[in-house]
Amino acid sequence: MANPAILITGGTGFLGSALTEVLLKQGYSVHIFSRDAEKVRARFGDRVAPVVTLTDLPDAGEFRAIVNLAGAGILDRRWSQDRKRELRDSRIGPTRQLADWINASTRPPGVLISGSAIGIYGDQGERPLEETSPPKPDFAQQLCADWEAAAIVAGSSGCRVCLLRTGLVLGNGGGLLQRLLPVYRLGLGGTIGDGRQWMSWIHLTDWLAIVETLMNDSNMVGPYNATAPTPVDNRQFSQALARTLGRPMLLPLPAWLLRPILGEMAELLLGGQRVLPTRLSNHGFGFRYPRLDDALNQLLLRH
Repeated sequence: MANPAILITGGTGFLGSALTEVLLKQGYSVHIFSRDAEKVRARFGDRVAPVVTLTDLPDAGEFRAIVNLAGAGILDRRWSQDRKRELRDSRIGPTRQLADWINASTRPPGVLISGSAIGIYGDQGERPLEETSPPKPDFAQQLCADWEAAAIVAGSSGCRVCLLRTGLVLGNGGGLLQRLLPVYRLGLGGTIGDGRQWMSWIHLTDWLAIVETLMNDSNMVGPYNATAPTPVDNRQFSQALARTLGRPMLLPLPAWLLRPILGEMAELLLGGQRVLPTRLSNHGFGFRYPRLDDALNQLLLRH
C-alpha cells in the first residue's frame, strides 16, 4: 500500500464519515468495512476501498489503525426486544469479527480504537464519573460493557486497544444537533423532564482530534472518555442552544409524556452521566472547544 492504511467500520455514519474525510485529506488510504459496498461508494465514490469480508483484506498488520464505529443508531427506534437484539448484534458481532481477524493475523495493527459510549456508566445522577468509576447496570450500560469486552479480546495478539467512550457529539450534518435544531429554530425547544440530568457533550472537532491522538501515541491504551471537560445539565444545554439561535425556550417535554411514547428508551433522555475526560486531561490533551457556548457559536453562527 502506497499510503498508510486505515480500516474503519461504521464509516458511512455521522462520526465515521467525518473521520474518513479527515483521514483522506491527511493522505491515508481508507478502507471501510461494510455489508453495503454500494452505500460506501455512493458516499465516497472511488476515494475509499469498500470491504465486505475481512478475508478480502491483507494482514491486519498492514493497517496503521483500525477504528471500529459500527452500530445501529441507539435512538433511531423504540426499544422492542427485536430492536435491542439488533443494537447488540450490530455492535458486538462486527467487533468480535475484527478481534478474531486481528488475532488470526501474522502481526497486529498499530492500534484498534473501538467505539463505546458514556452509557457504560449508567444513570448516576450528580456523581462525577471518570474512567475508573463503577457502573450502574441497565440495558445501555450492559450493551457498552459487552461491546468493550468484545474489543479487548484483540489485545491477546499484542494489539494496542483503546476504548473510545463517546458522549453527545455536537457537529453539523448529524448527531444530536440535527435532531434538535428544527424544533429550536421554531422556538419550540425546551427542557426534557426536570432538566436536571447531565449531558456530557463534545464538539466534533475535538472528537476527531482525540481519535488522531489515540492513533499516534503508542503509550495510550484502555478506556478514554471522549467528552468535553465542562458537562452541563439539560436545562443549561437547552438555554444555551436557544440563546445561540436567538429563540425562546418554551415547551418542556415532561417525563410522563416521554415514557409511554418511547418506553424504556426514554431513560436515555431522562437520565444522564456527568462524565469527565480524566485520562485525556492527565495526558495533556487540549480541547479546542471546552465550553458549550463556544462550541455552539462555532457550529451555528458561522457565515
